[in-house]
Amino acid sequence: MSKKRPGGESLPSAPSTATGPSPDHEVPAATPAPDPKRWWALAVIALAQLMVILDGTVVNIALPSAQRALGMSDADRQWVITAYTLAFGGLLLLGGRIADLVGRKRTFVIGLAGFAAASALGGAAAGPGMLFAARALQGAFAAVLAPSALSLLATTFTDPKERARAFGVYGALAGGGSAVGLIVGGLLTEYLNWRWSLYVNVPIALAALLCAPAFLRDRSGRRSGHLDVPGALLGCGGLVALVYGFSEAEPRGWSSPSVLTPLVAGVVLLAAFVWWQSRAASPLLPLRIVRDRVRAGSLATMGLATIGMFGVFLFLTYYLQVVLGYPPVRTGLAFVPISAGIVIGATQIAARLLPRTAPRTLMSSGMVLAAAGMVLLSSVTVHAQYVTHVLPALLLLGLGMGLTFMPVYATATAGVPAQDAGVASAVLNTVQQMGASLGTVLLNTIATGATGRYLHSHVRGPDADGATLDQGMVHGFSVAYRCSAGVLLLAALVAGLTVWHRTPKHAGHDAPA
Repeated sequence: MSKKRPGGESLPSAPSTATGPSPDHEVPAATPAPDPKRWWALAVIALAQLMVILDGTVVNIALPSAQRALGMSDADRQWVITAYTLAFGGLLLLGGRIADLVGRKRTFVIGLAGFAAASALGGAAAGPGMLFAARALQGAFAAVLAPSALSLLATTFTDPKERARAFGVYGALAGGGSAVGLIVGGLLTEYLNWRWSLYVNVPIALAALLCAPAFLRDRSGRRSGHLDVPGALLGCGGLVALVYGFSEAEPRGWSSPSVLTPLVAGVVLLAAFVWWQSRAASPLLPLRIVRDRVRAGSLATMGLATIGMFGVFLFLTYYLQVVLGYPPVRTGLAFVPISAGIVIGATQIAARLLPRTAPRTLMSSGMVLAAAGMVLLSSVTVHAQYVTHVLPALLLLGLGMGLTFMPVYATATAGVPAQDAGVASAVLNTVQQMGASLGTVLLNTIATGATGRYLHSHVRGPDADGATLDQGMVHGFSVAYRCSAGVLLLAALVAGLTVWHRTPKHAGHDAPA
């Protein structure tokens, strides 16, 4: 027996306990008893998520000091960032499936412990190779930790109002953690040294590890089955190849064989991955997860949002430090408004509106606000004032991202069968990570090209003076910001056209497969 979505797609009927993102699913007759320790569990999950998100940016400000201390070349320094990105983005799907097979609570604890150990190793690095290896290990353990955390959250909170609040907190951390990382990185670098940008993870992880056994409860999914090894090799290999190719595009150029070869290989491997997943007995990524139109639209919105957003951290860091002459701490503090805006947008606005507002309305509105913030940033000059020119843009960006991230997390994970909760969470994290990596590379390439063209047309002699260089840099940033605004408007359109359903009355149950 089957029933129809509003769009006409035929779906198999589910038992009365099943829920999903479509409004015509049956409302369950009974809901699981809420975990009395669920809010403490949220604190533990949020602490671990904050640590992972922080690590994506906390090292950025410390990188120049680390380069000088370890004698890294300019060509090699990118691997401090890229090693983490490659391992994290490339292994997320595998980490999500491992979480489903062996238990989310167990993989959460393993990921925490491994992340802490890798952070300590990186802080004690005696040379570049040791630091690169530690960063790759951090990314690998983060790929296990992140989907475990999100799937634990999805199965812990089942009441719609509580679920909205919990995902509001999670969305705020996911969106604001990167900016907070810049603040923490500036403070640690300026007042201690660069090694503490890695050591800081150890006490955070230990605190979460001590609390996890007491407060986390894993609602079992599947504890038997086989890991899809061919799927893992194809999917992870394809993602790693794509990320590597994009990371090499800036220094080598898009036409370089070192860029084209991994990009083509990545596309081929991912195409083979999709083909294999449709035939594997125990697929790494059950295609039913991404075939759902609403979930696919939420994932696309997240990917476009992160592509458009992450350039702001890179460009503003250079603008504030190089053009306006801010020291590291002041640069980090300048990002506080965007973090505050994300927290307010996610926890105080989106979380309150989601139970009675269509997710597409919040997502599209958030993306339009963020695009407006990008347009404001595109008008800054070398003589701009922070309070009058930068601050309003950061507030709009923060509010827009908060309004977007919270409903995306809630909608993309709603109604997923318990045995697929980990891999569904991993898909969302993968989209976010890949969007951040792709956005940073593409927007940086756009900005660099625009700066080069500006200098070529404005420099008459063999060399440019400092003022002209600053003007060229700001011009490149402005062009990139306008491109970011276009991407964010595209995200608003995608959300409005695809996420067509009301907020589920119940979400987060262990729905059957």
